Amino acid sequence: MGIFTALISLIVSTTMFASDLQNIPFQTNSGDTTTLAAFQGQVVLIVNTASECGHTPQYEGLEKLYKQYGDRGFTVIAFPSNDFGQQEPGTNEQIREFCSTKFGVTFPLMSKIPVLGEAKHPLYKYLIEHVEPVEEIQWNFTKFLVDRDGNVAARYLYKTQPDAPEVIAKIEALLGAAPKE
Repeated sequence: MGIFTALISLIVSTTMFASDLQNIPFQTNSGDTTTLAAFQGQVVLIVNTASECGHTPQYEGLEKLYKQYGDRGFTVIAFPSNDFGQQEPGTNEQIREFCSTKFGVTFPLMSKIPVLGEAKHPLYKYLIEHVEPVEEIQWNFTKFLVDRDGNVAARYLYKTQPDAPEVIAKIEALLGAAPKE
């Protein structure tokens, strides 16, 4: 009986965590409040971005992933951040203009947020605490992959390109899995 109770507790706590993640509010680039619940049932790649970073060209690869897998229930969500070397100094409007003009970005772009330290946005606090390695983000363009049920499924370092084989394989595996009901 003890094993059964432990298993039920594990299932309930996992469901609560995913639910918690989906209910953390954040702002879109235009200032509207939303949550990951708006993307429920989709595989989501969450990325902290910056316009003046050596990794900024990754926007191109992120857009390619979005276009390639978007019709299968995949999206990319960018969260600009000025935490690393002050490489995202612009306003939300300037960031949106830069992304669309320079890289043709059409995936969802959110308002600039902190992803480090005491001021870290609750979304990033959750992401960091729920996938290995459990440590602070090291730089711009760190990626978190969230499955269709709202569970953090993977984390990729900033150096990992959006089209890296391990990223593509994980996205395809998650897209092949139906959401739990």
